[in-house]
Amino acid sequence: MYVVGPPQSSDPSDVAAPRTYQTWKGSNIFFLQGRFIFGPDVRSLLLTVSLIAAPVTIFCVFVARKLMDDFSYHLGISIMVVAVAFTLYILVLLLLTSGRDPGIIPRNANPPEPEGYDGTVEVGGGQTPLLRLPRMKDVAVNGFTVKVKYCDSCMLYRPPRCSHCSICDNCVERFDHHCPWVGQCIGLRNYRFFFMFVFSTTLLCIYVFGFCWVYITRIKNAEQTTIWRAMTKTPASIALIVYTFISVWFVGGLTVFHLYLISTNQTTYENFRYRYDRRANPYHRGVVENFKEIFFTSIPPSKNKFRARIPQEPGLQPRSVGGGFISPNMGKTVGDLELGRKTTWAEGGAGVGDYERGLNNDGLDNKDGGFDNGSPDLSQGLPTEGMEGRATLHPRRSSWGRKSGSWEISPEVLALAAGVGESNRVSNGSGS
Repeated sequence: MYVVGPPQSSDPSDVAAPRTYQTWKGSNIFFLQGRFIFGPDVRSLLLTVSLIAAPVTIFCVFVARKLMDDFSYHLGISIMVVAVAFTLYILVLLLLTSGRDPGIIPRNANPPEPEGYDGTVEVGGGQTPLLRLPRMKDVAVNGFTVKVKYCDSCMLYRPPRCSHCSICDNCVERFDHHCPWVGQCIGLRNYRFFFMFVFSTTLLCIYVFGFCWVYITRIKNAEQTTIWRAMTKTPASIALIVYTFISVWFVGGLTVFHLYLISTNQTTYENFRYRYDRRANPYHRGVVENFKEIFFTSIPPSKNKFRARIPQEPGLQPRSVGGGFISPNMGKTVGDLELGRKTTWAEGGAGVGDYERGLNNDGLDNKDGGFDNGSPDLSQGLPTEGMEGRATLHPRRSSWGRKSGSWEISPEVLALAAGVGESNRVSNGSGS
């Protein structure tokens, strides 16, 4: 007997909600369904891997294999085993550095409410309340006053030591720098692995450099010849000596520099921007405590659940525009930051345009450069005619403990902006 199955629902809510990584607004690239997160320049990671693996392969084939015959069995084979094991260890550190969340702070869907905001306050029809978010805020850190800045892209006040990476387009906690060699930002959650990667690569260069000279010396002693003639017998060793000598200056110098940063509790961004040697460093707690903070404290969990499904938000309840508030830069004619295009009133916008995002030569965010104390007045940038309608505003928690609202415009306001509000206003005037 043929049984007709239940009809399939055409309700979009019945469709499985997308996962967080599928709707990610940053410039990151995800692999294995959100299990690994990389920067937009992840292809440079292949170059870094080849710069490590290729010389080690040459070393094992042309140097370590020959040394196995010159030394006793256990000592000779250990030279190659150490080189291979150490290389694998470095590649794991590289993956832990580049393939994990560096400390990204989730974006707010809506700007935070200004301090002293009272949603019950009503204003007259056609008036825009002069509520605006301050561009900078002062917070106390270890007895020092530190300024935190509002991020237009993420719509939140950045916590201390946080900065917005203009390459990955994310706010990152304890932002150090964006490293093109690993294709990822270096921040709170991967700085430890980054330093261990650089330090271990320095040791590997010294290891290969040293045993190449050992091999040349044994050729010299075995053939009773000069060191120069012995070097001509093994061109692979000469190439590795030159390569590792150049590399050790780069990774070794980077290791020394970051040892200095760790001992003084600075980041690369802070060192180049604030110059704590000329002013007090509010984060310095002594050399021992600074090293403990980096190497002997637990890494905080990620604030992002990249594989979690995005919950379907219920219908938004309209609310009067009298309790509205604005972002510091919403008075400017700026473009749609997320979509990279201009928005129009007909598309549901309040006439907002591109936020300016600086990019300096080091790939660091240039947004922290300005110390404006005030923000532009938005009352000139928003239309007042027909705004007696209702704008949607639903509260939610921001990522830094602030309550936030939505500046998405409801269909009623869109209809008013299209001209319906004019007739309503005329009819209201005649009725009065």
